[in-house]
Amino acid sequence: MVLSKATSHSDDFTIHSTFASRYVRTSFPRFKMPENSIPKEAAFQIINDELMLDGNPRLNLASFVTTWMEPECDKLIMASVNKNYVDMDEYPVTTELQNRCVNMIAHLFNAPLGEAEAAVGVGTVGSSEAIMLAGLAFKRKWQNKRKAEGKPYDKPNIVTGANVQVCWEKFARYFEVELKEVKLREDYLVMDPVKAVEMVDENTICVAAILGSTLNGEFEDVKLLNDLLIEKNKQTGWDTPIHVDAASGGFIAPFLYPELEWDFRLPLVKSINVSGHKYGLVYAGIGWVIWRSKEDLPEELIFHINYLGTDQPTFTLNFSKGSSQVIAQYYQLIRLGYEGYKNIMENCRENMLVLKAGLEKTGRFNIVSKDNGVPLVAFSLKNNSCHDEFEVSDYLRRFGWIVPAYTMPADAQNVTVLRVVIREDFSRTLAERLVIDIQKVLHELDTLPAKITAKIALNGENADKNVTVVTKKSAIETQREITTVWRKFVMEKKKMNGVC
Repeated sequence: MVLSKATSHSDDFTIHSTFASRYVRTSFPRFKMPENSIPKEAAFQIINDELMLDGNPRLNLASFVTTWMEPECDKLIMASVNKNYVDMDEYPVTTELQNRCVNMIAHLFNAPLGEAEAAVGVGTVGSSEAIMLAGLAFKRKWQNKRKAEGKPYDKPNIVTGANVQVCWEKFARYFEVELKEVKLREDYLVMDPVKAVEMVDENTICVAAILGSTLNGEFEDVKLLNDLLIEKNKQTGWDTPIHVDAASGGFIAPFLYPELEWDFRLPLVKSINVSGHKYGLVYAGIGWVIWRSKEDLPEELIFHINYLGTDQPTFTLNFSKGSSQVIAQYYQLIRLGYEGYKNIMENCRENMLVLKAGLEKTGRFNIVSKDNGVPLVAFSLKNNSCHDEFEVSDYLRRFGWIVPAYTMPADAQNVTVLRVVIREDFSRTLAERLVIDIQKVLHELDTLPAKITAKIALNGENADKNVTVVTKKSAIETQREITTVWRKFVMEKKKMNGVC
């Protein structure tokens, strides 16, 4: 005889389906905490479903940040995700791994260390924090010297190129340092060392050189900057130093261009930052700043705390931080070694050349980036009178690709480019696929009316309605009107084509 039991909906053993529950039919408040709890399965599903609308990180070619790591490293990350990096006494091994990373990177950058001498540096949440710390060290050291000499110390400045990342502007604004930018030229899209040195004065706390411009991947000439600055220091009696922002290029140059002098081999280079989460091959959340010697990091900037169990020196902008990214960086350094990093960087460069060749073969683009530098391809349309780079970028999203389009900074703002960053997980197959999709986009744009045609159509519509056309409009107003007409045309075309 078969026995059966009817269960109520409140029974703990009832099988619930998230998609059959009321939670997928209820609108949850977006900006206020809900009054009641919901099952963990429903919370997961609601969030997971919404996240599906995000782009695919692997196809995000705008970003330099690592989007893939080996499963073994993923396991280490998850195993340490609940460790607070700042609790050095509780997690001494994690602290030791951080110190090993600092020393490995310092040696990679040719720091002048003795046989048993420890390197001076710290892990950060990224190059932005690293640059803030390096800038503070330069500012404090300059102020101390000016005070000792009885000179004013209230107007510090820093010299950079106009191509610097926004974190330099943040540093200047947050810590009240004048930012003196060397303007770019259409034929020279990085900082000119000659002009940079000309802008140096007695209030300059340092000159910042970029090893791998965000705009086109080019390495600035740190060696020439060092030599010119040495001469100026001799003539003036100043001792203006150099900081190298190697956020992108710090894990590239030592492996692809080992003979290139940009690091601590140059006497005026006092500190270097690098992003572990870019070509250091770690997920987002890790950067490093290394100083040449202890003398280059003023002691008064280092805090000592003991309320976590022991005396702990700390020099960071934040306090609590996860340990997982530090551990992941150590994994990559010992897992890959010099050989592994070199192989990966060579692969990235080769895939960059494949993509570049494919774009050149279309006959539609000018290549703005250099072969030597960060493995990326920055390119612009040879003829953008009908359709521009922003339209190409927008249409590529239909294929899943995220390719940014942007204009260059001051004095080169007439140059608009598209940029594809080649990361470890961007294979040759993907490079070839991207070229095919770009060709499809160009073919489709060729069938659409040019922007100037849209503008004429707009004026024609107004004339039919006996509306006076206002010719003196701002650039943004004109662009919006043109975009509106162009979008209307595209939507009408879609209606004619039909949807199946």
